[in-house]
Amino acid sequence: MAADLRAQVHAILAEQAMIDADDVTDDQAPADLGIDSMGVVEAIFAIEEAFDIQVPFNANAPGAQGFDISSVGAIVAAVERLVAEQHD
Repeated sequence: MAADLRAQVHAILAEQAMIDADDVTDDQAPADLGIDSMGVVEAIFAIEEAFDIQVPFNANAPGAQGFDISSVGAIVAAVERLVAEQHD
């Protein structure tokens, strides 16, 4: 499950960045992939839809919501946590 979730998050971010999912690594920040703040918001909407979760994210205060977008790996970890919490 974790590998599938990671691959799906990578694919969502790659689609937003218009790059191949194989070019996405956990240590990259969204900006490294060419994803701007609007793209992050769009990616979060796609993540919510793909995993049937509610992401606590405020685009006006991205660091204040407990959903870390500092790197792809942080996004994956946050999605894993939210899936576990919201689907228990």
